[in-house]
Amino acid sequence: MKKIMTIVFLLFFCFSCTPQEEEELLVDTPTKLPSITPTNTLTFTPSATNKPTFTSTSTLTATITKTPTITKTATITPSPTFDFPDVKVNTQAHCRYGPSSAYLHAADLYVGDTGTVRGRYVNSNWLHVKFDKLNYWCWVSPSVLDVIGDLNSVRFIEPDLISIGSNMYGPPQNVFAVRNGDEVTISWSQMPMTEDDDRGYFIEAWVCQNNAYIWWTVSFPDQYTTSYSVLDQAGCNYPSSGKISTVEKHGYSQPVIISWP
Repeated sequence: MKKIMTIVFLLFFCFSCTPQEEEELLVDTPTKLPSITPTNTLTFTPSATNKPTFTSTSTLTATITKTPTITKTATITPSPTFDFPDVKVNTQAHCRYGPSSAYLHAADLYVGDTGTVRGRYVNSNWLHVKFDKLNYWCWVSPSVLDVIGDLNSVRFIEPDLISIGSNMYGPPQNVFAVRNGDEVTISWSQMPMTEDDDRGYFIEAWVCQNNAYIWWTVSFPDQYTTSYSVLDQAGCNYPSSGKISTVEKHGYSQPVIISWP
């Protein structure tokens, strides 16, 4: 019995001492810390960064535009197309390159030919007509026409003799004029032309007769007529004058101014 008690006592004693020893071990024997191996750390040195440059930008301020007032558009009424007076030939006749019978022949006209009036002349009543059968204009006396329309609506024009065609012979030479009282005689040298081309000469003049200032035209059938006399009296407010051209079948020469006496 005593032996058993002794064993119990010893066991009790041992269990009482064990915690104290463990505590002393923990205090007296520090736990070894793990060794830390230093690691090279990259150090970034910030480089100087250029500061952004700010450019001052002008900001356009929108201009407020007033809304236009809508105006009603006027209705455009088309103007009527001008209607040239119509003509019809009532008598066989000649159409010429100027507004009198002294001008060069341009075409033959026959009864029933039609056309339109495109112009008129201030110094005569002849009309500038575009006939349907022709591709050019020519002059004709209204006495051989039936006219439908208002001739007063047609403009006055001047004949352009140089535009008719070419003249191979040139203007008359040695042109002069002399006066004998109320008569003026115009003279010039003959212009040699072939028989086929020969259409003589043409004189256009302004003369005074019975106190009237008259536009006067005359032509000659061939090259052999080289003088002409015309009545020219005193009493008009404007001076008399004249000019002469050579005429051949292709057209007129440049005119020569007559030195009027």
